[in-house]
Amino acid sequence: MSDWVQGTLGDLITLQRGFDITKAAQSEGPYPVVSSGGIASFHDQFMAKGPGVVIGRKGTLGTAFFIPEDYWPHDTTLWVKDFKRNDEKFIYYLLKSIPLERLDSGSANPTLNRNYAHLLKVAAPRPAVQEKISAVLSTLDAKIDVNNRINAELEALAKTIYDYWFVQFDFPDANGRPYKSSGGPMVWNDTLKREIPAGWEVRTLGTIISRAGTGLNPRDHFVLGKGNNYYVTIKNVTNGRIFLDDKCDRIDDEAMAVIDRRSQLRAGDVLFTSIEPVGVTYLIQEKPTNWNINESVFTIRPDTDMVSSEYLLMLLSSSEMKVFTRNSSAGSIHKGIRHSVLKSFALAYPGRRLVDEFSSLLRPMLQKTDNLDKQNRELTRLRDWLLPLLMNGQVRVS
Repeated sequence: MSDWVQGTLGDLITLQRGFDITKAAQSEGPYPVVSSGGIASFHDQFMAKGPGVVIGRKGTLGTAFFIPEDYWPHDTTLWVKDFKRNDEKFIYYLLKSIPLERLDSGSANPTLNRNYAHLLKVAAPRPAVQEKISAVLSTLDAKIDVNNRINAELEALAKTIYDYWFVQFDFPDANGRPYKSSGGPMVWNDTLKREIPAGWEVRTLGTIISRAGTGLNPRDHFVLGKGNNYYVTIKNVTNGRIFLDDKCDRIDDEAMAVIDRRSQLRAGDVLFTSIEPVGVTYLIQEKPTNWNINESVFTIRPDTDMVSSEYLLMLLSSSEMKVFTRNSSAGSIHKGIRHSVLKSFALAYPGRRLVDEFSSLLRPMLQKTDNLDKQNRELTRLRDWLLPLLMNGQVRVS
């Protein structure tokens, strides 16, 4: 630890309160406006030169953001006005490793006082060592970012193909040409109030799935907060993603078994959130071994004689389904949708042959996104394990 110097955070950096600006006062431009939750918008002016580091001051406390370009730090943040010749990325990771939210000085609204933050006892190595530490962590973050961008592109491509085939009806015809654009016959359908390809039929969701179930609420069934398994709620599901992290509640093996008897999760099922935000989806590629769902998440299983998991996922994620669930959701406190209502969703069914052709295109794409998600979870675990060890000098970088 001879390279490390003990001191206060104020010895390393100077934090400054951000600058107030309303949404109405902003003009579209290239400079990010960074609030306590991250980049909130873009403006044609900046107040701080990049690279910079911003942390949440109000509302979301202490969350750190690294901003590579010039930016506008919002009044809800603190920004590093002076790095005092320290490595910017190292300071970013150092701030991420400090539980700044514990310095809440607000009464009703959580607030981080920079004067309190400046007094925190910290240790830091000389800048040359700082750069080596930040390079290790930055490499992991860069790989995670690349994987996320690949997944975003694959998801956008999957949506484009689905819309092209099943919304615009320009699936490949017998000659490989776009069906509708090439003059393929269309017929009016009174149920859907639109033209659909000749030979297609109208079905409801309930006729192309074999099961729609849910998870289980703890109540008298099991206890949350203990065990090595994750209890997934709508907070942990985003389109195409399951977040198994410290924000998830935990359950033990006995609780897992209790929930599994109700949810019966299998590979190929599609998760669908049933309360706001309604309609967030996730395709289960492998039967879960360390997580299960609560009662606000549906598990929907395709009737494999009719459709594939890939087609069902894209149908449940489609813009038509989002409109349907928005118009069909009910509830005074939390709007939601029931099984019976969801099953009544009407669609133009193309037949199994076209579903199979579509699925053969999507299957490797969805498997790729799932593999990259798994890789990111491992990289995130490695980064989060290394972060405190590197920040306190327990692990040295040669």
